[in-house]
Parts: sequence; structure tokens; C-alpha cells
Amino acid sequence: MSGFLVTFISLLFNVLLFAILGRVLISWIDPMGNMRVTQILREITEPILAPIRSVLPSIGMIDLSPLVAILLIQLLQSLVLGAIR
Repeated sequence: MSGFLVTFISLLFNVLLFAILGRVLISWIDPMGNMRVTQILREITEPILAPIRSVLPSIGMIDLSPLVAILLIQLLQSLVLGAIR
């Protein structure tokens, strides 16, 4: 049971990390967000990025919230998986 739980939680965190990375990469291709994949990635990642964006000071046109989110997700993943194992 523990092996399944570790794999499942790890998979969830990895999907979230890839969704954030995908949103960053696709924002260079579709900055207006017209493509359906862009809208899906926005719906998945915005609940995580919006609170970080509201706390983080703006640095011109650069949005550092995906970087902070990735670091926080990786930290949370290691804490959760460390507690389960």
C-alpha cells in the first residue's frame, strides 16, 4: 500500500510540475492564450500561481511565480514523500 501511495503522490506532483513548465513554454508560442491547450494549462496552474503572484513583487514584465511555484512544489513533494516513507 505504501508503494502505491508514494507512486501516486509522486505522479501528482510531477504532473503539476510539468503543467507549470508547459504553461511557461507555451506562453512564448501563444501569449494571448487563444489555443485550447493554453486555456487548459491556465485552468490547472492558475490556482497555484495566482496567490504566489499576489505576494511576489513585480519585476517589470518578468513573472517569477512559476519558478517559485516549482521550488515550493519540489520542497512539498520531498517533505510529503519523506513523511510517508
